[in-house]
Amino acid sequence: MTSLKIALLGYGKMGKEIEIIAKEKSHQVIAYIDNNKDWQKQNRQLEQADIAIDFSIPESVEKNISKCFDIGLPIVVGTTGWYKNILKIKNECEAKSGTMIWASNFSIGMNIFFKINAVLAELMAKFPDYNAHIHEIHHTQKVDAPSGTAISIANGIMENNNKFNSWQLYNKQDSPMVNTLPITYERIEQVPGTHIVSYKSKIDQLIIKHEANNRQGFAIGAVLAAEWLVGKKGFFNMDQLMSS
Repeated sequence: MTSLKIALLGYGKMGKEIEIIAKEKSHQVIAYIDNNKDWQKQNRQLEQADIAIDFSIPESVEKNISKCFDIGLPIVVGTTGWYKNILKIKNECEAKSGTMIWASNFSIGMNIFFKINAVLAELMAKFPDYNAHIHEIHHTQKVDAPSGTAISIANGIMENNNKFNSWQLYNKQDSPMVNTLPITYERIEQVPGTHIVSYKSKIDQLIIKHEANNRQGFAIGAVLAAEWLVGKKGFFNMDQLMSS
């Protein structure tokens, strides 16, 4: 693999973790973008970059994506909380001949979990007495709820189990609505990310769980996605990488 020159869009905890993994794999981080001024100050570095990796904030990510399309810079997007505009971004990518891969979670283990979740949802569709529930736990700095990963899990269930046609964020005191998939969440210090899917009936309960031990798995997956994206054109997701 040729050494990549990477621009980090967002230099928080995830950005720093990505920098460590990138350097371990002999890539270079040549630009650090944390605000609008950085786009101007580091213009020369951005022109030299091969790819951008965005783990910024929901308020910045769409502008970051558009700017990358404008300068012809491929981008890996791990920021969550913007998916309501995903079709708009896809159309912009195609209109500007851009290159992008996005994921609600770049962890390889989590993407295997997504596939298990889809198969399980299809199996459980035959047994409507089981009620499904998604629960996610993250660190207190996470600004969106439910997590993008929990939404992806919910979509995977709804695509494979016609008992559910929507998801809703619930408090513990809420009563579940018919045909609605309940998602609950917790915010606890120093928890990188835990996601639990359960199916419960009167007679038993089935649970699958993914628990991240640290942020390293997300960073490894993001750098892997950057390597995979080289030489490609278009709008991609992690499922396409996992199936390639």
